[in-house]
Amino acid sequence: KSTLLMQLADRMAGPDFPVLYISGEESLGQLKMRADRLGLHNPHLYLLNETRMDALADHIQGMRPRLVIVDSIQTVYVEEIPSPPGSVSQVRECAVRFQAMAKNLGITIFLIGHVTKAGLIAGPKLLEHIVDTVLYLEGDRYHAFRLLRSVKNRFGATSEVGVFEMRGDGMAEVPNPSELFLAERLIQASGSAVAVTMEGTRPLLVEIQALVSPAPPGAARRTANGVDPYRLLLLVAVLTKRVGLRLHDHDLFVNVVGGLRVDEPAADLAIAMAIVSSARDRPLPPDMVFIGEVGLSGELRAVGHMELRLAEAAQLGFRRCLLPRTARRLREVPPELTLLPARTLAEAIAVAFPG
Repeated sequence: KSTLLMQLADRMAGPDFPVLYISGEESLGQLKMRADRLGLHNPHLYLLNETRMDALADHIQGMRPRLVIVDSIQTVYVEEIPSPPGSVSQVRECAVRFQAMAKNLGITIFLIGHVTKAGLIAGPKLLEHIVDTVLYLEGDRYHAFRLLRSVKNRFGATSEVGVFEMRGDGMAEVPNPSELFLAERLIQASGSAVAVTMEGTRPLLVEIQALVSPAPPGAARRTANGVDPYRLLLLVAVLTKRVGLRLHDHDLFVNVVGGLRVDEPAADLAIAMAIVSSARDRPLPPDMVFIGEVGLSGELRAVGHMELRLAEAAQLGFRRCLLPRTARRLREVPPELTLLPARTLAEAIAVAFPG
């Protein structure tokens, strides 16, 4: 978050648009080292190392910057309040004062808040109710990709998502994330299927990998990385009951490549097909993508934004799409893409694995 906002501050700062970056966690020397690493040398970007709310207010009132970045809100405190920085009362009071300054001075203020392992903003969740816009920067720390997601926006839609890649010189926008996520895919490997998901209004093609292997005596393991583990158990139950796939004595591992997390049911069909592919040790057709929700009866259900999903798949060179039969009535279908409708999961398996 700090890297991305420092790059934003450097890009926006100008003679008529001074930007103030306030850091309560890093010294000015540390900020200078990061700016040098990122190649940022804008003379209109000002740095301040301060945590006292009254002192920050005096600096902002005297300087009158157009944009202020506070890194982070958990380090700022009001001296009149006896509780430590980061507490509920401190964060609430500081956020309210920053909000009042932004409205009175007509400036924009970014407040950086840290997120705990439980997914909550460190300290109070009430910070989200005070501000006008809430942006989450998500991603696995062991992978280079990050998703900037809007979860609240009083001035526009909350369905937009930005994809960035962490590099040595900072965060870089990924113009075509689907192509990047599929760059290292082995097209002849079993247990690999491509799902067409939606991140906000942006369709993304992601590779779903599954590995089915014999389990030692005892309970078989079900491990999910990037997908809902309860959704995985549901799909395993449907494959066992409705398709007759023997999985009770096999370990099962499912992974979404690239460190992404896929929560929407539209990836159900791709997950199930990857599991079948690994269990049978037969690769899926390399030019086929999968879209569809799987019901408890083994039926395939249609999902939204089908035209956007199909257009993205065709643009990346896929020529066949296995999808629910109820989704055939579409207004626009890319001419180079052949639709393969199926009513049930068993029918979809028969289409993907003929013979």
